[in-house]
Amino acid sequence: MIKVGIVGGTGYTGSELLRLLVRHEQVDIKAVTSRSDAGTGVAEFHPGLRGEIDLALTTPEDARLADCDLVFFATPNGTAMHEAGGLLEAGTRVIDLAADFRLKDLGVWQHWYGMTHAAPTLVEEAVYGLPEVNREAIARARLVANPGCYPTAVTLGLLPLLEAGLVDASRLIADVKSGVSGAGRKPSTALLMAECGESFKAYSLGGHRHQPEICENLKQAVGVDVGLTFVPHLVPMVRGIEASLYATLQRSGVDVDLQTLFEDRYRAEPFVDVLPSGCSVETRSVRGTNLCRLSVLEPLGAGVVVVQSVIDNLVKGAAGQAVQNMNIMFGWDEATGLALSALAP
Repeated sequence: MIKVGIVGGTGYTGSELLRLLVRHEQVDIKAVTSRSDAGTGVAEFHPGLRGEIDLALTTPEDARLADCDLVFFATPNGTAMHEAGGLLEAGTRVIDLAADFRLKDLGVWQHWYGMTHAAPTLVEEAVYGLPEVNREAIARARLVANPGCYPTAVTLGLLPLLEAGLVDASRLIADVKSGVSGAGRKPSTALLMAECGESFKAYSLGGHRHQPEICENLKQAVGVDVGLTFVPHLVPMVRGIEASLYATLQRSGVDVDLQTLFEDRYRAEPFVDVLPSGCSVETRSVRGTNLCRLSVLEPLGAGVVVVQSVIDNLVKGAAGQAVQNMNIMFGWDEATGLALSALAP
């Protein structure tokens, strides 16, 4: 059993992380931090955890995080980069659920996140925590950069096509929809029910900070820069991401069974489920789970592949994937603590 700390335990991601960890058989939660709510009982702040955890929220300074074996940062961008170095020096491993260590190009990172990076030497060491791509490196890592929710759904959907060299990597389209919890817990007029309910809109059309993360992932698969049109949308639901992905086939005179390609690529992956041919995925089928569900087809044989990818943005898109990474880092069964059925209705 390991001692675990959570920095930032009051947001949606922190809440989801607690929900998963309180029942994890290998985890002893030693500290949960919050500057603004220090002194409040964790179960008082998160009533759903009543009877599951007997800790009070504390400030990071009082949490003795260096005594933990692993610390999760469920904090805004720009926090972990200031604190991860000291923890690593103390022998504590770190999983950052924000974006501080996801991008290797610091110039690109600083452009999209609007700040100077405080720990550039750690960026090179950090392992991008997408198990379906970096499992062996994650197992050896001290510092894991947990992927973003959009990048997880889009990368897993396009990866088999690019790895097989079947599609034009310069003409990829990701039309993606997310529930409102993806924006975090901070109050926002645009996320009020009266503002976003019964409505549907695209946003960040001029560029979204997850786009360079997706492009960096896909470049690893093909070895060259990819051309991606990425359009995110806000839909009036709490959880879930649906990515409709489009790629143009590069005809070589050899027919390829797309269904078999995807099934073979993900056959050994515990948290990627390729649906049978002809089935359409839906976000409710993964709500509350660590699954990514995929479907693939070439409509009318017209030369364009359509992949549908769905995840729960708070689980496989955040806290669940972080727990999956923790399991890999400590040599446990990857599914420990993540045997979750979808919430329905």
